[in-house]
Amino acid sequence: MSLTVDRVGVEADEVLVNLFNHYLHDMSQWFPLEAGPDGRFRYDMAPHWENRDPVYLARVDGTLAGFAVVSSAERWINERDVNDVKEFFVLRRHRRSGVGESMARTVWANHPGRWLVRILEENAPAVAFWKKIVDVYTGGRFTEQRIVPDGRTRIFYTFDNSAVT
Repeated sequence: MSLTVDRVGVEADEVLVNLFNHYLHDMSQWFPLEAGPDGRFRYDMAPHWENRDPVYLARVDGTLAGFAVVSSAERWINERDVNDVKEFFVLRRHRRSGVGESMARTVWANHPGRWLVRILEENAPAVAFWKKIVDVYTGGRFTEQRIVPDGRTRIFYTFDNSAVT
């Protein structure tokens, strides 16, 4: 398996909007998301392009496998300089194959510093995935908190990867 994780810009907007349709379908299990009249879920990438948020596409052997969007964690922890794994998605075909962990490691390596990874507690598969890879990546040097910022419990993993090799 040959995995590439590349930072992309607005030229990849259509691809990302199409991938977000799959992501939002999955997330509709936990969030009140509805498909539009055309049967598609909608996600507007414009704010990410305007904010210059780092956006990544993952490919396995040249085929799309997922995406990641990095943003500021300010909304969640009132600290602008902390990176947030804002959105992260691996297509089902590539789950449990190491793609997600490799993509996360690549994204983190490209942005040394403090990080927040937040997961809706109800999303048990995501909680297990993130806890395992954050623990392995940081060698156990992370904090875990249960936060209820909006009536729904989230797990926050925070760490600093400045010294992670």
